[in-house]
Amino acid sequence: MSKIQVLDPITIDKIAAGEVIERPASVVKELVENAIDAGATAVVVEIKDGGISFMRITDNGCGIDREDVRSAFLRHSTSKIRSVDDLLHIGSLGFRGEALSSISAVAQVELITKTKDQTFGTLYRIAGGKEETLEDTGAPDGTTFIIRQLFYNTPARRKFLKTPMTEASHVGDLMTRLALSHPHISFQFINNGQSKLHTSGNGKLKDVIYHIYGREIASNLLQAEYDTPGLKITGFLGKPIISRGNRNFENYYVNGRYARNSIISRAIEDAYKDFTMQHKYPFVVLHIEIDGEHVDVNVHPTKMELRFNNQQEVYNAIYSAVDQGLHEKELIPHVEMPEPKPAIQSTPEPKPAVQSTPEPKPAVRSAPEPKPAVRSAPEHNLEYFMSKMKERVLAEHEEKKKKEEAVTKQPVNTIQTIAEEKTPYMQNTAVRPQISRQTTAPDPPKQMELFEDHLLTREAMQKYKVVGQVFETYWLVEYDNSLYIIDQHAAHERVLYEKTLKSMQTREFTSQMISPPIVLNLSMREAELLNTYMDRFTRIGFEIEEFGQDSYAVRAVPDNLFSIAKKELLIQMLDSLSDEIARNQSPDLIDEKIASMSCKAAVKGNMKLSVQEVDALIGELLSLDNPYHCPHGRPTIIAMTKRELEKKFKRIV
Repeated sequence: MSKIQVLDPITIDKIAAGEVIERPASVVKELVENAIDAGATAVVVEIKDGGISFMRITDNGCGIDREDVRSAFLRHSTSKIRSVDDLLHIGSLGFRGEALSSISAVAQVELITKTKDQTFGTLYRIAGGKEETLEDTGAPDGTTFIIRQLFYNTPARRKFLKTPMTEASHVGDLMTRLALSHPHISFQFINNGQSKLHTSGNGKLKDVIYHIYGREIASNLLQAEYDTPGLKITGFLGKPIISRGNRNFENYYVNGRYARNSIISRAIEDAYKDFTMQHKYPFVVLHIEIDGEHVDVNVHPTKMELRFNNQQEVYNAIYSAVDQGLHEKELIPHVEMPEPKPAIQSTPEPKPAVQSTPEPKPAVRSAPEPKPAVRSAPEHNLEYFMSKMKERVLAEHEEKKKKEEAVTKQPVNTIQTIAEEKTPYMQNTAVRPQISRQTTAPDPPKQMELFEDHLLTREAMQKYKVVGQVFETYWLVEYDNSLYIIDQHAAHERVLYEKTLKSMQTREFTSQMISPPIVLNLSMREAELLNTYMDRFTRIGFEIEEFGQDSYAVRAVPDNLFSIAKKELLIQMLDSLSDEIARNQSPDLIDEKIASMSCKAAVKGNMKLSVQEVDALIGELLSLDNPYHCPHGRPTIIAMTKRELEKKFKRIV
């Protein structure tokens, strides 16, 4: 047997570097976090070849004193903590004192730094853990790190790196998270000479989201705010229509630190459960501020994992913040029809016939002569016809505008008569709302909301009009200037779910005996859970008794589950209670599961309903707490505005 001996410092540093430095993104993370701790307001990260051959991180922070430069590269040397007591109140991103030592052990490092008090800066070079140069140099205030040839002295580690493009994408993802975690700092990311990210650092989180993710996501955000002693949550929630197939868009930061935590992820996804479909994950950017004594960041050398000593409180707070944010605004998806592609209208012959069908239009236009010319010239291309069509629409709008100006000068009691003198019926209906608006005092300008008049209010329930049914599944409802399309199956599922849930919470449920009984063979953990919540099961209609060692017999179930009562259903409910962290009212998960199973009785698609039945269904839907989605996350209702339809028919341009 070989004897035990102490390893040399270089070997120790390389082993430690393997824990902290996995790829170029790990180097960037450590150095940018140091820049943030140094009070920088601008950070520039530049890489080449995915960061494998070259990385430069520049900041305008406080810099490093010349006498501290050598010490900064020693293992476990740090300026952020002084004793073990400081680990209970960590306020900085870095604190372990391993980053610079680990980086210099596996790369060629050049440091240029200067504090405000110094006349000259300091240049320091170290490679493979061995010092090469320490001298004065000219430099601006702040710190610049240049990292060359990562893992040059550990070929086994270098061959496990991915392609430069993949490594660059990891650095890009990291910079995105850092920009979202600190919107008050300007971040710039340059890859192979091209600027990929550059935030302003104005402190506005929504501006950073817009810059990174674009207008589609930035325009579909809901604000989240929650404040309780010892814990504060702020940020933005994505509407359910921008859900994704993975958790990459779940961005949450604890005390400014990006980390992974199953408790936070689960709280977010549980709050979105009624709004998203299965295997879909939400977009969120949440900043969580919590007392340092309740969070442990010293779990892993990369500081990417967190632990809380008050997990249930953290779960409840995040769930409440997300749940409240999602219920504040109407979440009916707005449907926009895409513009028709020109390629579909490539044949010129039928185009004049289509444009010449409306007979009343010459009465409005003052120059109908071009119509024969269009018919007699089939050789004109699509652009010619579209330009002529545009001219006609503009001419019609000009004439309409002149007549409206004339109408505003008339007395109010003559407006109705003037409007009725319009000969074409379609123009009459289009002009009348414009006339009525101009007779009132102009409102001050304001930001236009997607749904100014909400369908889902008690007042609206008396005003909407059921137009009809299409495909024996979808119902069309007209309200104000919008058309709403309701899925009868999803709507009935939602109504049954909430009705069953409320009835189970307010009164005793009747039981239905089953024969033979369902026998459950449970583990010790499952048996403990069943005994813990036995009163709850009994109250809602179950009759369960012991049936030998580790076995239980289910002799009765709630009457609404009689047709679907199976062993799998009961096991699923026990599984849902087995997690360590759950909502405040853990037993309510039983009610939710039963209510979800009762949705199987909902009307299906392609089932014909009468207008009276649908009117009652819509009335019940509009009175629910969450009428936007069925219990499985599918939307129950979508909307299309009158303006969108008019744009498609070229009534407005």
